Amino acid sequence: MLKMIGKFLKIIITFVILAFLLAGGIFAVRTYKYTKTVNSYRSEVQTLADQAGVGDHTDVILAIMYTESKGKGTDLMQSSESVYGSRGKIISQKESLENGVKHFAESYRQAKAAGCDLNTAIQAYNFGTKYIQYVHDHGGQNNVELAEEYSRDILSPGYGNDQQRTYRYMQMQSVFYNGGYLYQNGGNMFYAEIVQMNKRYITLFQRFQNS
Repeated sequence: MLKMIGKFLKIIITFVILAFLLAGGIFAVRTYKYTKTVNSYRSEVQTLADQAGVGDHTDVILAIMYTESKGKGTDLMQSSESVYGSRGKIISQKESLENGVKHFAESYRQAKAAGCDLNTAIQAYNFGTKYIQYVHDHGGQNNVELAEEYSRDILSPGYGNDQQRTYRYMQMQSVFYNGGYLYQNGGNMFYAEIVQMNKRYITLFQRFQNS
């Protein structure tokens, strides 16, 4: 009986290990594909970033692109709302890149002037630049707890969600933080963390793509 239980446990453990390896392989292949697509815009983004005075943060901008679109579609940087106030107005990838870089550059300049960190500028790309003053008034360092307060208490109610309604958002950061949810109309309070994670993927896989 004990031998049968031992064999059964070995089968289960082997199956779990194989499942993890398979999932990891699929994730690695998919991430490699996405980062390769995003990195194909590197030269153009670098030029625009240099012109905007944020050339040292080209990888951050590419990570924003990865987060927003994986390098697919017309509005690569999802910059339509920041320019026109609504989605679907961007008519070309060039327009999206120009406005996305401009939006980040402005967020970065305001964050730097306010004495806030880089993650504040990244989070402001999602929340809007008014978030920068909020961070300045609360210590100058972005973090998820502060971003949640802004999302829940200011941004979300400002767009009609005064009941603190939430919806499922099953990403690694959100699952570990709160079980996986965001506030309706409240942006993404995990945005800076996700962009920084994607930046690491872009940097890592670029080495393989250039070899």
